[in-house]
Amino acid sequence: MGLPRLSSHQFDRFRDFIYKNSGIHIDKNKVTLLSNRIRRRVNAGGFETFDTYYRFLTSADGASELAGFLDAITTNETYFFRTQKQFDWLSSDWLPEQVTRQRAGERKRQLRIWSAGCANGSEPYSIAICLAENLYRLHDWSLEVVGTDISEEMLEVARSGIFKSSAIDEVPQRQRRRYFQNPTENDLWEVRESIKQLVQFKQHNLMKPLLGPVFDCIFIRNVLIYFDRQSKQIAVNNLLNALAVGGYLVVGPSEGIYEMLGGLERVSPLIYKKVAETPRSAAAVGHRGGKP
Repeated sequence: MGLPRLSSHQFDRFRDFIYKNSGIHIDKNKVTLLSNRIRRRVNAGGFETFDTYYRFLTSADGASELAGFLDAITTNETYFFRTQKQFDWLSSDWLPEQVTRQRAGERKRQLRIWSAGCANGSEPYSIAICLAENLYRLHDWSLEVVGTDISEEMLEVARSGIFKSSAIDEVPQRQRRRYFQNPTENDLWEVRESIKQLVQFKQHNLMKPLLGPVFDCIFIRNVLIYFDRQSKQIAVNNLLNALAVGGYLVVGPSEGIYEMLGGLERVSPLIYKKVAETPRSAAAVGHRGGKP
């Protein structure tokens, strides 16, 4: 007989554990959903009960299980050029602005863009396609797109660069021919190597700082909707720490973080510019630089 649903006590314990380790808040009406997803890990590991699995997960020996557990309870599916007008802005407004600033001596020939909570990789690859479409402006620039996600399983999908045709429905035919290949003529399409080379993927929890040089633009869309207010504030602080002064933050319509964006000014709906250094982001100044 299969395991029943989580009891109220078990649900609370797992929910607290998930929140502590990811910042993701699971609503109380998600008992069945959470039960089903945890049951898969229980069965895969050969555990007899939810309780024995929980004891293992929270023990020193269970540290290696954490990534798989978080993979199981997070659902992140998306598609190329979701919210097209934001990518139009990136290509038509933001990139020309950066080129103009470089020609005026205000910045180096380098761009770093972060896709936070990138799921299957369609967002950072969409960004990379925008860069590729503008290589006539950027042919001698250092270009880097970083995609991060808490789920290593999703990152493996992203690194493969292989997608079902439904994920590229919004990609124009010209770009589809230029930046994708369909070697087996089935339902799967693969991002071409020229685009893959622009993107690197890293496992990262938004509740922790992302170390390294700051970014010129950060996309955080349809991710923080799953966080409560306290977790959102921590994640937003980490995002702003990683954003250069003069950099842009591109958000989704349901993030619920607009009152948390101190030091940023609204440029257009869902796009904000960091206009001043703030005390909480001062630590990031020392990381500015990157590739020459």
